[in-house]
Amino acid sequence: MMSIHRNLAVLLLFLHSHLYTHAASTSSPVTHPPFKYITINSNNEYEDEEEFDKHSSPPEVVYPARTTLLRQNPQFCQYDPCLENQEPCEDLNERTGCLCPGRSGADVPPKEPRIDTLLPISEGEHKGKIEVQWCAPSSVVTRYRVVVQGNEGGALEFQATARRTLVGSLEPGTMVCVEAVNKAGGSVPSEFSCKRYERPESSDHNLLLGVIGGGVIFLLILIITAVILWKYQMYKRAKRNSTDGLGNPSYSTEGTL
Repeated sequence: MMSIHRNLAVLLLFLHSHLYTHAASTSSPVTHPPFKYITINSNNEYEDEEEFDKHSSPPEVVYPARTTLLRQNPQFCQYDPCLENQEPCEDLNERTGCLCPGRSGADVPPKEPRIDTLLPISEGEHKGKIEVQWCAPSSVVTRYRVVVQGNEGGALEFQATARRTLVGSLEPGTMVCVEAVNKAGGSVPSEFSCKRYERPESSDHNLLLGVIGGGVIFLLILIITAVILWKYQMYKRAKRNSTDGLGNPSYSTEGTL
C-alpha cells in the first residue's frame, strides 16, 4: 500500500515539472518598459525626449560650458581737479569705464572750490596783474564766479572747465573768492575758497637784505679779530716787561730800591 502512494507522488511530481517547463518555453520573453532620458540645456529648458531600452546605450549628456569670470580691480579716472580745459570725468567714465570720485548732484548747491594761489605776473604783456588759480570741488558745476573785494565791476564769470584767470593789480590784504555755481545755486564762501593777497618779496629786495646781512657779519668778524689781536699784544707786552724786570737788580715788584 505504501509503494502505491509513493508511485503516485512521483508521477504527480513528474507531470508538474513537465508542464512548468513547457509553459516557460512557450511564454513570450519578459520585456522592460523603455527608459526616457531628458536633456536640459544651459537655460534650464527641456529638449527632445528619446526612448530606448536597457540594451541600447544612453545618449551622451552635454553639460553647459563653465565660464570663468575674472573680476578686475577698478581703475580711477586720470582726472586732475586743478587742471584747466580737460575732459570731464563723466565722459572719461563713459568712454573707458574708469571710476570718478564721489560727487554731489546737480540738484544741490555745489561745494566750495579751493583757491590754489594768487600769483603776480612779473613780465610780459600782463605784467602787474594777478593770476588766480583754483581747483574744482566734488560737485556738478556749470560755471565759476571770481569776486574781488572792492571791485566795482562785479564778479567775473567763467565756464566750468576754467581753473585760472587774471585780475588787475591788488593791494596787499585784498580778499579774493571763487564761487562754484549750478542750477541749484552757488557755493558758500569759506577759508578754502577765499584768500587774501600778500605781495611776495622781490628778488632785488632779498638780494639787498643778503648783502646787508653779509656786511654786518663781516664787520663783526673784523671787530672780534681786532679785539683778539689787541689782547694778544697786551699779553706779550706784559710778559716782556716782566722778563726785563727780573734781569735788573734794582727792580722789585714791591717798589724801587
